[in-house]
Amino acid sequence: MFRRALTGLLATTAMTAALVAGTAPQAAASEDDGVHAAVVTITYSDARAGEFVNAVAQGIAIWNASVTNVRIVKAAAGQRADVQVIADNGWPRATLGPVRPGGSGTVWFGREAVNDGYSVVRIASHEFGHILGLPDRKPGPCTSLMSGSSAGVSCTNPNPNSTERSRVQSLYAGQVAPHADAGKVLVG
Repeated sequence: MFRRALTGLLATTAMTAALVAGTAPQAAASEDDGVHAAVVTITYSDARAGEFVNAVAQGIAIWNASVTNVRIVKAAAGQRADVQVIADNGWPRATLGPVRPGGSGTVWFGREAVNDGYSVVRIASHEFGHILGLPDRKPGPCTSLMSGSSAGVSCTNPNPNSTERSRVQSLYAGQVAPHADAGKVLVG
């Protein structure tokens, strides 16, 4: 009964996040479909995100609506966050994950790309892709979130493609060890 209530809550949360972000929600696992993977929850703090707080929330909502094995939630006041979001004047960059609960990751939301005209929501979603363990895929098309800036200023697609969603799902399924480059800071 608890599992069914939790599954319903997660489905409702994903649907709400999808509606806020304007994305199509993914089907949530239910007790009846045989999927019983534990959901990994990582926390973030936007206390130093400056003017990008809303973009960060939108980028996170997109990820939460796109994958089911991991949830990204805002840390409660006084709670240690697994991921810090910091606005600065450089180029956007982030720690390469997968960041796990109790871990440590940082997203630097650089104003340089914003000033150049890149989409703030795409930047947020892309940088959280790094936190979730995805490296850059450059050069790449606009349909690839992890192509980052190589897709051009006109690209505003903030959604991970099926390959990117699948990779994050596998990184947070069970206790898979992080890849060798985890912890590096990736620019872009």
